[in-house]
Amino acid sequence: MTEHLNAALKYSQDHSQENLGKMKEIIAIPSVSTDPERKEDIQNAAKWLEKELYDLGMTRVEIFPTPRHPIVYGENLKAGEDKPTALIYGHYDVQPEDPIGEWNTDPFTPTEAGENLFARGSSDMKGQVVACFSAVEAIMQTGDLPINIKFLIEGEEEIGGSYLEGFIKENKDLLACDFFLNPDTGMLGPDLPTITYALRGIAYFELRVQGPKQDLHSGTYGGVIHNPAQVMTDLLSGLHDDQGRVTLKGFYDKVIPLEAEERDELSRLPMVDKFYSDQAGVPKLWGEEGYTAVERAGARPTLEINGLYSGFIGEGQKTVLPAYAMAKVSTRLVADQDPAEVYEQFKSYLVENAPDTVTWQLDKLAGDFPSQSDRKSKWIEAYVNAAEAAWGVRPMFKRTGGSVPVVVHIQQALGVDSINIGFGLPSDNIHGPNEKIHLPTFYKGIEALIHFFFNL
Repeated sequence: MTEHLNAALKYSQDHSQENLGKMKEIIAIPSVSTDPERKEDIQNAAKWLEKELYDLGMTRVEIFPTPRHPIVYGENLKAGEDKPTALIYGHYDVQPEDPIGEWNTDPFTPTEAGENLFARGSSDMKGQVVACFSAVEAIMQTGDLPINIKFLIEGEEEIGGSYLEGFIKENKDLLACDFFLNPDTGMLGPDLPTITYALRGIAYFELRVQGPKQDLHSGTYGGVIHNPAQVMTDLLSGLHDDQGRVTLKGFYDKVIPLEAEERDELSRLPMVDKFYSDQAGVPKLWGEEGYTAVERAGARPTLEINGLYSGFIGEGQKTVLPAYAMAKVSTRLVADQDPAEVYEQFKSYLVENAPDTVTWQLDKLAGDFPSQSDRKSKWIEAYVNAAEAAWGVRPMFKRTGGSVPVVVHIQQALGVDSINIGFGLPSDNIHGPNEKIHLPTFYKGIEALIHFFFNL
């Protein structure tokens, strides 16, 4: 095993330029999933992956069409039933390149500059997919796979990926595995390998408060008609107490509390209060009392007002009493909160607090469950040792404040834990102009994956 491991590591190092070349090939395909005019590019990206999986040595490769963009699947199960099976996730679609004028290079012409490769999709997440391919190739070119491998690569992640959830539910036998590898969460720094073990869920709402049937003259009706904008601000201001806690009854009932050992682990992260205030450009932080900034940003549930609209908002003045007010409100949820239950809690709050001088409507626009993996599982322990072998330091454990729905869909449908890693850095500008991937980190990521597959 050690001899094969060393041979695979050497193969990866000797073929680093070939690995870089493959990444450039797939990045050059402008597979922007939200743009109908890029449909052919989406198809070309899927075909590129199909060919690459065959060349890699997968024994079964298939493109599954969906009403939007195809799902690419590949497998090699030659290791045998007594060996573990990894289901490796990826997405080949990318964000639009806008604003094009802020790019220093062509977004779909991969350009090396120093230690970085600039192009749309380099970090999010074609580079991560190629890193997985490169690790598997190094192992297979120097011997047999020590585990069974399955790839699940979608083309709709950047537009919601609604058809992937149905595909997973309908293909449980095809996707059956021992664990799910999601290389789409990144690292905190080039020398800080990171495991993201918890992802927050989301419940997103639109609240509309309706007053008069039309906008009114505020001089004539002010003081007589309850202003919907005032009602809305009163309702929204009541959603937090003076300690920064959400006031919805039952909101915290299912929240799994942080244990002392986990809080110690999170305290290792280099994200102190000053990190958040500097990044946001604010003079002082705010939030739930009793928790550090890193805990509030990833390990505690939150409620945020994402948008407000009412009445006249143009330049100048117009003395209007608005007919309605609208707000977009999102909650980020942690284990074991349920988006449907939060919707009912929000409705109960409105029933109790909204005055009878107006009517209101609450619509749930989106909802996904939170996810949390066992930090002490043998799968995560295998990656801990692999990352330490590649970088020479023990990886950081972190929670992230965002949501990755595919992780939840896999956990609910297949009942397996997820290992959330990746080799993108905070400075990679994903979704923005001049997206890049740090090449030394990309190469070390390949080595870490090689170690990981052997550790299993």
